[in-house]
Amino acid sequence: MRKLDQKLFRDLITLKGQATAIVMVIAAGVGTFVMSMCAYASLQWSKDYFYGEFRFADVFSETGRTPDALIPRMKEISGVSAVETRLVYDVLLDVPEMSEPASARLISVPETGDCRLNKVYISRGRMLEPERTGEVVVSEVFAEAHGFVAGDHVKAILNGKSQTLTIVGIALSPEYVIQVQPGSIMPDNKRFGILWISQRDLEAAFDMTGAFNSVSLKLAYSSNEDEVISQLDRLLRPYGSVGAYGRDQQISHQYLSDELTQLRGMAVMAPTIFLSVAAFLLNIVISRIISQQREQIAALKAFGYTHREVGFHYLNLVLVISLSGTILGTLFGFWMASGMTKMYAEFYKFPMLEFQFDVPAILLAFLLTTVTAVLGTWVSVHHAIRLPPAEAMRPEPPPSFKPTLLERLVPRHLMPPEMRMVIRNVARKPFKAGFSMLGISMAVAVMILGNFSLDAMDYMMTFQFRLAQRQDLMVTFVEPATASVMYEMSELDGVLDSETLRTVATRIHFQNRSRRLAIMGLQRDPQLYRLLDKNEHSVAVPEFGIMLNTKLARLLGVRLGDRVLVEVLEDKRPTVTVEVTALVEEYAGLNAYMNKDQLHRLLKESSVASGAFLKVDENQIDQVFRELEMRPGVAGVTIKDAVLHSFEKTVAENILVMRSFFVFFASVIAIGVVYNSSRISLSERSRDLATMRVVGYTRREVSMVLLGEIALLTLAAIPLGAVIGYALAGVMVAGLDTDNYRIPLVVSRNTFALAAFVVILATALSCLVVQRRIHRLDLVGVLKTRE
Repeated sequence: MRKLDQKLFRDLITLKGQATAIVMVIAAGVGTFVMSMCAYASLQWSKDYFYGEFRFADVFSETGRTPDALIPRMKEISGVSAVETRLVYDVLLDVPEMSEPASARLISVPETGDCRLNKVYISRGRMLEPERTGEVVVSEVFAEAHGFVAGDHVKAILNGKSQTLTIVGIALSPEYVIQVQPGSIMPDNKRFGILWISQRDLEAAFDMTGAFNSVSLKLAYSSNEDEVISQLDRLLRPYGSVGAYGRDQQISHQYLSDELTQLRGMAVMAPTIFLSVAAFLLNIVISRIISQQREQIAALKAFGYTHREVGFHYLNLVLVISLSGTILGTLFGFWMASGMTKMYAEFYKFPMLEFQFDVPAILLAFLLTTVTAVLGTWVSVHHAIRLPPAEAMRPEPPPSFKPTLLERLVPRHLMPPEMRMVIRNVARKPFKAGFSMLGISMAVAVMILGNFSLDAMDYMMTFQFRLAQRQDLMVTFVEPATASVMYEMSELDGVLDSETLRTVATRIHFQNRSRRLAIMGLQRDPQLYRLLDKNEHSVAVPEFGIMLNTKLARLLGVRLGDRVLVEVLEDKRPTVTVEVTALVEEYAGLNAYMNKDQLHRLLKESSVASGAFLKVDENQIDQVFRELEMRPGVAGVTIKDAVLHSFEKTVAENILVMRSFFVFFASVIAIGVVYNSSRISLSERSRDLATMRVVGYTRREVSMVLLGEIALLTLAAIPLGAVIGYALAGVMVAGLDTDNYRIPLVVSRNTFALAAFVVILATALSCLVVQRRIHRLDLVGVLKTRE
């Protein structure tokens, strides 16, 4: 072993505590990066495999009764490689163990049992057999929620008639990797399912022989999606099409894409924080080592070691620490990614979702940590290289000991000598103190970043489901209902209050931007489905104009008073220009609202309704459910509390897992920064502290000089960390802002208090370790050390 390697090994033994703290910080950053990238690779690989092998379509369109004779014309559209037509209907189910009705989407399967697009993967049981009636294949999540197995039966209301269906298989589909009911923001696997049924059965039930109401297209390579959609709309418009859309607007694909985007964002944000802190720690450790080893450096050069050899010796010390942290972080990242993949397997349904090693990400992690470590310590190492032997043999010139401004302002008798020493040491080395304070503040910031999401979710649920949406049930109709149906609905036993709504499919244009969505027509002063501004004040529905939520307004670039073009995609398809008269705050979906009477005038129709919001007596809710199940015009029932429970369960599990990681990471940063700073200060000032002990200062007073500085920096770092944490939370909120949901920037006092508590506790633990070293200080040995 070379002499310099032996010295390197001894230095690592001496610095084992400080090196371990830095290794843990690096491991935290690398672990988060590897976890995010491997989870991303696993999810991306499963998505690509499922989409490719089971021919997930590129373009979708729902329409009215359309004759099969139109199929050849759709195949002739330039850029289309495959066409799949089918029947799709949303129906109510009567599930034995449930008092409330469940909804299901019935999707027809060709008599051959083999779909050309959006193929079905049978995980258990079998596929539908030709010539057999009354058979269905059920989506896996719905089957698991109810314990369905092949041979079980379920009742469905098909076109007003109850029919018993036999489950023959459990399946997955690339079209429903995540199963979200239209109009909801989160999956409810118990109350919404997908059922694949023979095309002959659906044709007979809905009198659709020789026709279809849904079409999917697969595009050829390098085809123009917008042009295909335009041509498809022209073909289907006479048959009631509400507009074709690409895969990017397909709900399951949207949720999956949002998750992948967020994983990539996490892979950038967290490692940036941790590796920056690690670079800072390495810089202060190496700079202090070089400062303390000036005489050793001089001796090495006097014995003939070159600048390059001395420089590489200290760089090797940095690289050993950095590579140790990278290896540990990579293994930790594998473990976390494996757990996250298992969690995703419960949420996103693929035939295979296996942990994937992202080799490029691992290599990138090694490259990033190495570059960060070298750059973070290069100045100190370069100083060691350029240090002449004669100069290195002399001790560094002492810093200035002038009284600080605070000492001049505060009377001497009010400031103990130990406190003056603390203040002077901080003032003499402002950059060191500033960097230490910044490092501790990052621990506070990471704690806030990991915990604010609970505050945001609580506020979001309160705002969305308590303040704005006050209904218990939302009922949707198969066809717009007349006034008599609405009256019957409001007079059901147990219904305390009701409000009707009218929805219509539209495309809203502003300048060169547009969005396809449904406008909801509401009553003048709704009380069950209220619209609120960002201050939680109710916004009245204006008699004229259109209301947009703030997310939709941002996407379109619209402000109050601007005029947008509303293209209705139903019935007579009128097009009208309306003024944006109000903006409302919402945290789910892209929504637009109009006065219900104005919407009727626009559509030139009587007062009809697409659905109703109901406030129900909780003691009679089962009776209301039974009444709704018996009504053939009811297409679906959405239970607000069920949606809320599903949202809490799904999101809370993910947040609690991430929260535990962030608490651990914040503690690592706090301990790493505090412990390193205090150990380095102890090694730098050991002679001063020993002198104080010899002249009569007690252990408590000596400890106060060193630990008081740490306490002062920690207290100063907490408010700075709170500001940084709030800013990082804002960055994360922006990264989680999607069309489907947004998270408000809300940080409670409890989150700030918890962050401060964890960092103070980590600081206290570090100080206890350092204080033990102060008590065991070898006074004679230290005082023998030559200046």
